[in-house]
Amino acid sequence: MSTDIMRTKLEDIIANIEKVMIGKRNVTELSLVALLSGGHVLLEDVPGVGKTMMVRALAKSVGASFKRIQFTPDLLPSDVIGISIYNPRDMEFHFRPGPIMGNIILADEINRTSPKTQSALLEGMEESSVTIDGVSRKLEKPFFVMATQNPIEYEGTYPLPEAQLDRFLLKMKMGYPEPLEEMEVLTRAQKNPPIEELEPVITLEELRMLQQEVKEVVVDETIKKYIVDIANRTRIHTNVYLGASPRGSIALMKACQSYAYLQGRDYVVPDDVQYLAPNVFAHRIILKSEAKYEGITAEEVVLRVIARIPVPVQRLVR
Repeated sequence: MSTDIMRTKLEDIIANIEKVMIGKRNVTELSLVALLSGGHVLLEDVPGVGKTMMVRALAKSVGASFKRIQFTPDLLPSDVIGISIYNPRDMEFHFRPGPIMGNIILADEINRTSPKTQSALLEGMEESSVTIDGVSRKLEKPFFVMATQNPIEYEGTYPLPEAQLDRFLLKMKMGYPEPLEEMEVLTRAQKNPPIEELEPVITLEELRMLQQEVKEVVVDETIKKYIVDIANRTRIHTNVYLGASPRGSIALMKACQSYAYLQGRDYVVPDDVQYLAPNVFAHRIILKSEAKYEGITAEEVVLRVIARIPVPVQRLVR
């Protein structure tokens, strides 16, 4: 299948999701960027803005299995990955898979469960496999997790450590819709929910092909240096205690490849880096206490770093 046809299918996915999600094209594109890159998303926002709907619409659009895990303080790792149950009839253990055994997973309020249960999900995200009774079981590809957490209520939660936050390719917010967009939401909600009428626009095999094609997008040496310069500057910034890791630099490069492909290009440009860097680096940065007291955010630090680094002139010889 030609590259142009495959890129057209990406537009079809976005158009399909927009039948459900109104005015959220940037969130849709970033979700696709993570999916194409083989990464995962941490979505931090208040309840009721469409996080679950977003993931369901994405799963339906690509013909993938969708599983939702509602994280609670009493959730056990076996509730996520599955468990082996003894059958007295044949005197053998039979494995019953947990909800992690799907293609697209919504990990709702991931910070409300214990670190032990969080680690069961994070192992699957990092290794594409889970370990049950000492046996490693591969997860079906594509495997995509969108985890959510509520930024308002922190009582009784277990915040993700920095090493675990680093496992997420992107962190983003949905935000409230504009008044006219919210009126359109009400209009559509009067009838049958649009999500129930969504049909797949590509197959899982086509999605796997897209994920392979994205890897062929050219990243010039000047772009790689630009990414490394930004990462290095976060490490020595006066407001930063711990800067972006090399894993963050790799994540930004992969995200830029996917975003460039989504925009119809087979090469990455500096604008891609500037657009994606706050979503990729901000959750990987630990600010100093003084900066937090002054109300400075990690996103602001990344934007300030980008503003101070000269934009590279990319060689466009292909």
